[in-house]
Amino acid sequence: MSAALLLDASPRHALPGELLAARFATPQTALYLQSGLVVAGLLQRGHLRHRLAEFEAPCWLDAASALLDQPSPCDWVAETPVDLRTLPAATLRRWHAGLPEAAARMLLDLARAQRRQTEATLALLAQDAEARCAQWLLQHARQADDGRVGIALQQRKRAIAAQLGMAPETFSRVLRQLRERGLVQQSGAQLLLPDPQGLQQLAAA
Repeated sequence: MSAALLLDASPRHALPGELLAARFATPQTALYLQSGLVVAGLLQRGHLRHRLAEFEAPCWLDAASALLDQPSPCDWVAETPVDLRTLPAATLRRWHAGLPEAAARMLLDLARAQRRQTEATLALLAQDAEARCAQWLLQHARQADDGRVGIALQQRKRAIAAQLGMAPETFSRVLRQLRERGLVQQSGAQLLLPDPQGLQQLAAA
């Protein structure tokens, strides 16, 4: 986005733990993070139970919702003291309307795609650990020539656990539980799924 936009933005300072933008609320301003760290996720009873992602300055925070005039899909909380610039959403939309047609359309497509991805990730995080793992396994499973369904683990378990929003120990525990229930078989770096239908039922729980 053009740096000229920030000339119309007002400064704001926030302390750790402060809610910067709330889920389901349509933002009246777009936030530009000048310094500090912000976490996006789901607040429950005042605590950020599910952490979706961390954002380190400098960057825009959920400008997609302000541009589309739609409710934010998640909560935005200051992890450290932060300095922000707040730009009225109407100013952002006027700036967007003045862009060349192709650039404006591309920016809208990117904003919509970002929201869809965020909403899908949050839906996954809201599931319990077993359901999240089951859905991840099904999404990454492939059928081999011999008809068996499985996954070649090309990532470290720590990286997979981070995608699922859980600790590596939790991911290992859930895999062990799924093996004990006969839903997963592990052979080295290969995970076999002998009962995909059972995993589908678990993922839908």
